[in-house]
Amino acid sequence: MSRVVVTGRIPDDGLEILRTAGEVWSWEHDEPIPVDVRNEQLADADAAVTLLTDRVDDAFLDAAPRLKVVANVAVGYNNIDVAACHARGVAVTNTPGVLTDATADLAMALTLMVTRRLGEGERLIRSGQPWKWSMFMMLGAGLQGRQLGIVGMGAIGEAFAARARAFGMRVVYHNRRAVDAETEARLDARLVGLHELLETSDVVSLNCPYSDATHHLVDEAALDRMRPDAYVINTARGPIVDEAALVEALRDGGIAGAGLDVFEHEPDVHPGLLELDNAVLVPHLGSATVETRSAMARLAARNAVEVLAGRPAVNPVA
Repeated sequence: MSRVVVTGRIPDDGLEILRTAGEVWSWEHDEPIPVDVRNEQLADADAAVTLLTDRVDDAFLDAAPRLKVVANVAVGYNNIDVAACHARGVAVTNTPGVLTDATADLAMALTLMVTRRLGEGERLIRSGQPWKWSMFMMLGAGLQGRQLGIVGMGAIGEAFAARARAFGMRVVYHNRRAVDAETEARLDARLVGLHELLETSDVVSLNCPYSDATHHLVDEAALDRMRPDAYVINTARGPIVDEAALVEALRDGGIAGAGLDVFEHEPDVHPGLLELDNAVLVPHLGSATVETRSAMARLAARNAVEVLAGRPAVNPVA
């Protein structure tokens, strides 16, 4: 009988699937699992179901000599040393697809919040300050006829582009390769270089994976290329943006605003961002719907169960 260790709280339907493979132990608290507790449980684990807050590295693997699979409950896996896992014969899996719509919805919501200054408006009401309607009160920017530039045209980028098209936006994208002609036609999207995307887009959305190549992709130089009336949206990973440079651009009028779901040193947020009304900040809510988190847990559990049964994972990470 296999033993599965779950390093954080996941929905019950994921745990039920895991129990079909054998004994399941899970950390039932929202705070991170202590390393000593984790290592004790991993000692005889055949599978580990991990969250994006877990660092799966040599120290993690050293504690789990029987491990066959690490099933990450996330589409991103920059928290996992994939090469180290594969070197030890440990499969790595993730949960793509099931969080596409939820994350694209949030990207659209952040775009509306920052361009229409909705966060500012709510803070004004909640502050109790007196106010009255006027023609020029808290004017924002409309989206119709504006250009959305998507950096990383994967499933989430495509889903966000479709939503933006419904709001009357034009779409350009930057990717390692062009998407298929049918998708380009459906979205009326055009592949461009990164510099052109930054220089011409009204809204720049980051939907690319995080890697060494995308670390600080949006830095001071990139922000300097953007127009002063443009906005940055980040629902991918925090370190893709140089937050210190972003604060300066927002503070000095280099760009008009930013909507961020993820942060460079999460859960810490650059203090400069907290002082700026033109920054909309939410705490990593991209996949935070009941339906999506349950689907993620079920898919991660299925990945683990398949590997433990000697079958290919549903979503292996190469």
